[in-house]
Amino acid sequence: MLPTHHRRVAAACAAVTAAGALVFAGLPGAASASPSSSASPSSSRLSPAESAAVGKTSPGVLKAMQRDLGLTTAQAEARLVNEAEAGAVAGALRNALGRDFAGAWVHGATSAKLTVATTDAADVPRIEARGARAAVVDHSVARLDAAKARLDRAAKKTATRDAPVWYVDVRSNAVVVRAVKTSAAKSLVAAAGVDSSLVRVERSTERPRPLYDLVGGEAYYMGGRCSIGFSVTKGTQQGFATAGHCGRAGTATTGYNQVAQGTFQASVFPGNDMAWVATNTQWTATPYVKGQGGQRIGVGGSTQSPVGASICRSGSTTGWHCGTISQHNTSVTYPEGTISGVTRTTVCAEPGDSGGSYISGSQAQGVTSGGSGNCSSGGTTYHQPINPLLQRFALTLKTTGGGEDPGPGEPEPGGTWAAGKVYAAGDTVTYGGSTYRCLQGHQAQPGWEPPNTPALWQRA
Repeated sequence: MLPTHHRRVAAACAAVTAAGALVFAGLPGAASASPSSSASPSSSRLSPAESAAVGKTSPGVLKAMQRDLGLTTAQAEARLVNEAEAGAVAGALRNALGRDFAGAWVHGATSAKLTVATTDAADVPRIEARGARAAVVDHSVARLDAAKARLDRAAKKTATRDAPVWYVDVRSNAVVVRAVKTSAAKSLVAAAGVDSSLVRVERSTERPRPLYDLVGGEAYYMGGRCSIGFSVTKGTQQGFATAGHCGRAGTATTGYNQVAQGTFQASVFPGNDMAWVATNTQWTATPYVKGQGGQRIGVGGSTQSPVGASICRSGSTTGWHCGTISQHNTSVTYPEGTISGVTRTTVCAEPGDSGGSYISGSQAQGVTSGGSGNCSSGGTTYHQPINPLLQRFALTLKTTGGGEDPGPGEPEPGGTWAAGKVYAAGDTVTYGGSTYRCLQGHQAQPGWEPPNTPALWQRA
């Protein structure tokens, strides 16, 4: 999609009437991250298992959750705690069930009741013993993921403009294809050679487009306008993560104040929607996102939240808005091509919010990619998850934990665990003579050693 300065008037109207990327009329919007020192009022009451995900949650996030999810302060705090616990239990059960595992999700305004699905009824007692509800279904996540991967490959040779979104929906135990024209969805499924029993086609008017638009959520300019996602470092170099469609390697940027800022170092779009900008010495990376009314929200880490969990977004056009995570590992077709591995959410956004920050509690989730609808009538958005971005470009997320850049990949004495490295669920490390298995995807931070974070690591 073109930067917004190419279509000032058209984009202004599109923000209200057209589904698609959230690119602001006049200039692409941004989501900025400003310095903030506020921590969650409940942080002192959290157990070690909860602290990695919610221990430093800003009051600004809680207020936005109250407004957009209809919660009280106590309910918002309880939801974050319960979601953190549910994520750890879901990770442990995924490891335990192996090939039988068929997905996990939470539901409930505050209780975050966890459901874990399996293809083998013999697993039910094991699931219920961990306090989760069990669901016995026909297809494992591995089988559904494989089917979606075939759709991804077929999309490279098949027109998907009229069937622009597909994903694994663990709640319905199917691969869902959302299509403007049913025939387009059927053509994609046929081209992929996927068993139709694995697929559910949903009619939709959605036609997503990229969202154009060193404090997360703040505007930057590159011929148009986009948003800073999260501050990062690479060795001694400072910069920020953002959406790939905002610029190519070598594209120069200026900040919200029109002062020279930096240069895109790497960018991937389509396929994925990820990029990072290295800034000059006039700019300092901070571990914050711009919240409601300019309040600064601290970023504590990058633990990925599960399907059904709450999530908030910062954008320069529409500010703070919250919703829930609908699906991970979604593929979506924009006019420029298909991107895969993005997360689908119920958070609204509008032109100008592109590239901005998605955060759950204090945990970075991703950068705004595209979507449809608006913040008046509601909409759907997609974000590029932050952990694959950090891993792809060997970046370290700037967090409120303090200290120096740990240097990705540097081993800790006596083990393979390393601060700064991105870990996925199921990865194993050694630390202090013991082996640990990762429960939730995250970038390791100093102080998050496996014995100290049972929400993230389980002794193998």
